[in-house]
Amino acid sequence: MAQLISFGGKAPRIDPAAFVAPGATLIGDVEIGPEASIWYGCVLRGDVNRIRIGARTNIQDGSVIHVDSPKPGHPGGHPTIIGEEVLIGHLAMVHGCILHDRAFVGLGSIVMDGCEIESEAMLAAGAMLTPGKRIPSGQLWAGRPAKYVRNLSREELEGQRQGVAHYVALAKAHSEATKAR
Repeated sequence: MAQLISFGGKAPRIDPAAFVAPGATLIGDVEIGPEASIWYGCVLRGDVNRIRIGARTNIQDGSVIHVDSPKPGHPGGHPTIIGEEVLIGHLAMVHGCILHDRAFVGLGSIVMDGCEIESEAMLAAGAMLTPGKRIPSGQLWAGRPAKYVRNLSREELEGQRQGVAHYVALAKAHSEATKAR
């Protein structure tokens, strides 16, 4: 069973059509949209700011989603806003940033405070997007620190759409399997 923890008077809100795997932990001001999936071992900690996860987005096993506190010079801090149909690979670290609809974050990668990954843009596996960087739509960035590599092909973008559909179906199967226990 997932662990849902209230913090600062705010409790996680999960759409009934979403899947939150056993062993995932959601803390504080976290909202999960319909058909989104939060996989095994993920931690979403909305303790000092808010986390929003859009419809049909998946956050794969072992990923950590956190936020940045308000501070002098930046009174709003950095919430983490993740749009619809976003793919986030295993063991990713996503912190105080914006991932637009259909963005892709590769496994083991890091997205830091104030970053934006636009719609249909990709951060490669193992990459680190340093504070305040923006990946424009249609681009692939890779490396530590991440830099522009090339534009994504039509086939790669279609692969992302297929990945979203795959994870929506897989989440439904896992939801049924974990309810049967």
